[in-house]
Amino acid sequence: MARYLHSLRRRNSSRIRGRGKRLAEQYPGQHGDQRVAVIGLGRFGSSLANELTRRGWDVLGLDTDPRLVQKHSDILAHAAVADCTDPEVLRQLGVHEFTSAVVGIGTDIEASILVSTNLLEAEVPNIWAKAISRQHGQILERLGVHHVVLPEHEMGERVAHLVTGRMLDFIQFDDDYALVKSVAPEVATGLPLGQSQVRSKYGVTVVGIKRPGEDFTYATAETVVEKGDVVVVTGRTRAVEAFTDLA
Repeated sequence: MARYLHSLRRRNSSRIRGRGKRLAEQYPGQHGDQRVAVIGLGRFGSSLANELTRRGWDVLGLDTDPRLVQKHSDILAHAAVADCTDPEVLRQLGVHEFTSAVVGIGTDIEASILVSTNLLEAEVPNIWAKAISRQHGQILERLGVHHVVLPEHEMGERVAHLVTGRMLDFIQFDDDYALVKSVAPEVATGLPLGQSQVRSKYGVTVVGIKRPGEDFTYATAETVVEKGDVVVVTGRTRAVEAFTDLA
């Protein structure tokens, strides 16, 4: 692996320097908080880069695979073949001037760690990195990566809640809190939320409500939930699980 990375560095460094300078010249004058470097244009990185571009962000896509770079060259603002395990390549591309960077490398753990280390040493303020296992994620966290994402694990957990429960959607945030969409249980219907005491009895907060044929609206203490309404509730994971099981 070390020989392979060294070979890539030698092969790509001279080629990328000229391209890097040309790309860097295009960035002055653009707002740093609207620029992000996505390193690794596999399925995860590609989806992320395309969505950021759709939202108006200026995305620099980088990968060692020329085919992936070519595939994205007409979609992203900037794309380049680059071995980002080489800190000099990142410097030539001006990635150290970005406020955000995403390491989308999945299968090559060594490359993921090296790239993340280079971004940390370049003091990029916000670094996101994909991990393919909890152990991989723990290593990235110990390095100091600001945000570690385990997409396969998180999606598996989310689908498990949808399959086994009565939830219509499930999003976990922080360590033990979740946001859930569910058909309203009967215990929450017929009375204003302030009187039904859902929060004190079940430990969840109803934050939104949707009636058939209508848009979602914010819920207040005066909101009366009716049978068939869809509600969005938040609270500790076990509490929202228990509440939706009442539906």
